[in-house]
Amino acid sequence: MPAVTEEQVETVRALVAAIPSGRVRTYGDLADEAGLSNARIVGWIMRTDGSDLPWHRVVPASGRPASAVRSRQLELLRAEGTPLVDGRIVMSRARA
Repeated sequence: MPAVTEEQVETVRALVAAIPSGRVRTYGDLADEAGLSNARIVGWIMRTDGSDLPWHRVVPASGRPASAVRSRQLELLRAEGTPLVDGRIVMSRARA
């Protein structure tokens, strides 16, 4: 993974903090907007410096949460009114 600057970390954090309740963004969306070379960098930032952010609003492009956080993420998204069908986020309606 390429070196990540503090400025890039803060940019991603600000973008995640700005995702409205009931909406989601993909790792790729955030990487593009932050000018990062790939979505995995966003994942790394979220893992290492995102516990105080609405992490549940950042999802894979497939709309299927990762198995390790699936239940909790879907619970939080459901509570916000995020459109879900069969354990999957309806990206066409939920993407911010």
